[in-house]
Amino acid sequence: MEQTLEVLSHMPSAAAHSTPILFVHGAWHGAWCWQDHFLPYFAQHGYGAHALSFRGHGNSPGRERLRWTSIADYVTDLARVAQRLPKPPILIGHSMGGLVVQKYLEQHSAPAAVLMASVPPSGVISTVLETIAHRPFVFLKANLSLSLYPIIGTPKLARDLLFSSTLPDDRFERHFSQLQDEAYRAFLDMLFLNLPRPQKVKLQPLVLGAEKDAIFSTAKIKATAHAYGTRAEIFPNMAHDMMLENGWQEVADRILRWLAEHNL
Repeated sequence: MEQTLEVLSHMPSAAAHSTPILFVHGAWHGAWCWQDHFLPYFAQHGYGAHALSFRGHGNSPGRERLRWTSIADYVTDLARVAQRLPKPPILIGHSMGGLVVQKYLEQHSAPAAVLMASVPPSGVISTVLETIAHRPFVFLKANLSLSLYPIIGTPKLARDLLFSSTLPDDRFERHFSQLQDEAYRAFLDMLFLNLPRPQKVKLQPLVLGAEKDAIFSTAKIKATAHAYGTRAEIFPNMAHDMMLENGWQEVADRILRWLAEHNL
C-alpha cells in the first residue's frame, strides 16, 4: 500500500534490548488495542514497542476498500512495517493478527513470535459453526451484508465474544466504541482460502490462550501449539482480548520471561 500505515510507538527511556517488538492486532481492532497496556509496559522494560494498524483499520488508509482486503494484503502490511524498523522485530500477534504472523513466517524470518488467542492453522470453521448454532440471525446478517461487523455489533455481542463480564463498564464502553468492521475477504481466507502452513515456519512460537475465550477454545489453542511442536499456556479467568483484560500484566510478564529465556 503506497500510503503510510498507522504505527503507534513507545520508545524506552533506556534501551535495554536492541530487538524491537511489533504488535499485530486482530479482527475488528487496530493498533489502539495495544496502546493502553502493552506498548508502554514493554517500553518500560527496555523494548522499542510498535503496533501497526492494517490497511482499513484504525487511522490507516483503505477503509473504503476494506470489504475485499485479504490476509495476503495484511501480510504485506506487516512486512512493510517490519522492514522500516532498525532490526527485524519480535512479532506478537493476537487473534487474526496471529494468523497474519503465521502467514508472514512462511516467507520471512523473525527473531521470535508470540501467538495470543490466535486463529489456529485449521482456521475459523469451528467458530463459524458455533456462531451459526447460537447466533444464526447475526451470522445471516453478516453474510448477506458481506460485513463482519454484525458479529460484534452490539455491546452484548462484543462483551460476550471479546471481554470478561468483570471488565469495568467504562473500559468496555471505550473499547467497544473503537471496534470496527472487518474484511469479508479476510474472513473467507481464515475459513478456507489462505490457511497457515506450519510446516513452512522455521521457528517455534510461544502460544498463549485464554480460558474464557468465546472465539477460540482452549482445545483450539492447544492444537495451534501442537502444530508448531510446543505446548500452549492458558490463562485462567481471561477472555479473548488478552491485552485489554484485567489480567493483561500476567500475560505481558510471561512474554517478558520467555524473551529473557531466549536472550532477546
